[in-house]
Amino acid sequence: MITQEELIAMCKHGEPAAYTGLYKQHAKEVYNTILRLVEHTGEAEDILQESFIAAFSGIAGYQNTGGFRAWVKRIAINKSVDWIRKRKIRFVELEPVTAMKDEEIIDEVAFEYTMEAVKGAIEALPEGYRTIFNLFVVEGISQAEIAQMLGLENSTVRTQYHRAKHKILNTLKEQGYYEK
Repeated sequence: MITQEELIAMCKHGEPAAYTGLYKQHAKEVYNTILRLVEHTGEAEDILQESFIAAFSGIAGYQNTGGFRAWVKRIAINKSVDWIRKRKIRFVELEPVTAMKDEEIIDEVAFEYTMEAVKGAIEALPEGYRTIFNLFVVEGISQAEIAQMLGLENSTVRTQYHRAKHKILNTLKEQGYYEK
């Protein structure tokens, strides 16, 4: 079996089979990352292809600092965010602005539900909330970096993340998963 490092070296020498090998190893996870942000399968497939094309085009400069999958996922996330920007998704408050208590504690254990319930609650979020929630929680990108990526203020990202958590909790409460 050929290792990932060997495939990368082969790609750097332009061997087509190596590109296919790397694609097969990482495409599913990268696609799932894109789909959490884009939610349109056709667009997600296009972004997946564009991400791998960009990765393979720049493979000569690739340095194994965090792994190939992390590198191509980051390319995919950036392309997904570009797609979101092009659609001009508005990151606006959907509710009247009221004093939000940043200190308001949410029991993080309350987020330990079945994957389907949580996934459904996340999918029910407004698109802006869902994007920020997925980038922060699922992809592990800092709120400051999300703000920069999306052209938002840090406070907007922080507020929308907290509101997303509240909406998820409320959805789960309505479904009988959590009583506080």
